[in-house]
Amino acid sequence: MIKIDSYKYYYNPEDGKYYIRKKKNGPHSLKKLKDKLNNSKDKKNKGNRSDDSTNKVNKSRNKADTANETNKSYNKADAVNETNKSQDRANTVNEMNQFHDRANTVNEMNKLDEKMSKVDLTDHSLYRMSIKNNHKHPIKVSIIMPTYNKYHQTSLSLYGLSKQTFSHAEYEVILVDDASSDNTSDILKEVDVPFKFKYIQMKQNKGRSSVRNIGINHAEGDLLIFLDGEMLAPPAFIENHYKHHMHESNLVVTGAMHYEGVYTFIMPDYNEDQMAHLKELVNNDAEYRRLYENYEQTKQHSNGPCPLVTKEDIDTNRFQRLSFPNRYFLNSGLKHFGERLEGFTLPYIAFLSGNVSVRKANLKKSGLFDETFIGYGAEDWELGYRLYKNGVQFVLDPSTVAYHQEHGISKRKVKEQWGNHYRFVNKHPHIDVLILSLEWKELPFMHMHKTLVEYNQLEERFPGEYNEFKHAFRVMLFRIIEYLNNGQPVTKLYDLPGGSEERIKIIQQFETLRPRGFDYLASSFEQIYYL
Repeated sequence: MIKIDSYKYYYNPEDGKYYIRKKKNGPHSLKKLKDKLNNSKDKKNKGNRSDDSTNKVNKSRNKADTANETNKSYNKADAVNETNKSQDRANTVNEMNQFHDRANTVNEMNKLDEKMSKVDLTDHSLYRMSIKNNHKHPIKVSIIMPTYNKYHQTSLSLYGLSKQTFSHAEYEVILVDDASSDNTSDILKEVDVPFKFKYIQMKQNKGRSSVRNIGINHAEGDLLIFLDGEMLAPPAFIENHYKHHMHESNLVVTGAMHYEGVYTFIMPDYNEDQMAHLKELVNNDAEYRRLYENYEQTKQHSNGPCPLVTKEDIDTNRFQRLSFPNRYFLNSGLKHFGERLEGFTLPYIAFLSGNVSVRKANLKKSGLFDETFIGYGAEDWELGYRLYKNGVQFVLDPSTVAYHQEHGISKRKVKEQWGNHYRFVNKHPHIDVLILSLEWKELPFMHMHKTLVEYNQLEERFPGEYNEFKHAFRVMLFRIIEYLNNGQPVTKLYDLPGGSEERIKIIQQFETLRPRGFDYLASSFEQIYYL
């Protein structure tokens, strides 16, 4: 939970500027100023009544003066009276000027307070949008964060984004709450951030693709960073993304390949592996170990998250003692292709929407997220594929990494993932998409890459040949995902009678692959043909 600090503003007449400082205990500064103005006004009124009494006394004395007084005395008295009146008028003007100056100061301060606390609201049929810090400064970077029932992690994520080295006036955060049922809506009144903050609350759950598209449509920046709501960004995160796009307009930059996980809370829905992993990590810090042991003793009395990492831990980087790397993609072969994935045939898999940046113009050219993808998985790869086909260069940069705050893993995600993958291969039934089906066999991406390279070489070197083999290979790759989506056993993917002419041709063509140097292609075919 993010605590809101209270501030007050004061005006310095020497330089004509407003300044901000934390409130002290006691009456509000504006109330003090208004009381002072009222006291000044009372004193002035009393002074006027005293002057009236004095004037009446003076008039009586003037009537009692003898007729022998000289014209010179009259003239002197008149001169004194005129001088006094002139001084009274000058004092009155000064008092009025001071009063107006003070009143103007109060009005300006009231306007500033009102501006700083104002939340602009937009009510749409699908969502309600609230904007804090709605300044008019041009926005360079828009961070689009979808979230669903991740209240605790999202609060810490917003705190991390408030500590960025990038100019706070030049980026915005668009948090799209996909109709969460937890306390996520409280974030709007709790959050105290220096950047423009747009909170979009969906009226009903629409899914990852839809809410990201809504975020895109409300983004003011030319550069978009997609960041999951539970990602904890280091201070230079935005700056490191932005520097790549300053001089090149056709890039996708991802930090997701250099995955870092962190346990910021003990969540009641962690599985056994997560709890065992966390138990190991808390031994790196005595305080974290104490919190974990206390949780173990009291967990039967609470079913809510137990906080481990504080905002102070983020400031000091102490939270990293509960972090761990996961280099699945890099260790699966991508590290061999360098930062720009030169020569890699499947670069679009680097478009992982948990942490990736791209110019808005490139999305307008390739299209936004496909909203027919519902639930978890593949919607980002599908968009990445379209960007890849439009010539976008993919960049992996470890300095753009963010820390994924671990949470429970829903079993429903596996089903959703295969369903979306099935939509992907249906939409793009090309060999450089179908080849990803080999991930089901737990083959590394390097193996898939080399298989695809050899398949393309086969078509180039032997045009018009291997037709039965290539057809069978593509059909089997498609059926792997189709069967997984339908919940069928993945077996007999291309079942033909033993003596059929097509089967005989496929076997004959397959047996010539290795002698001609197509080892990876032969291996991949073999692993799925004989299932």
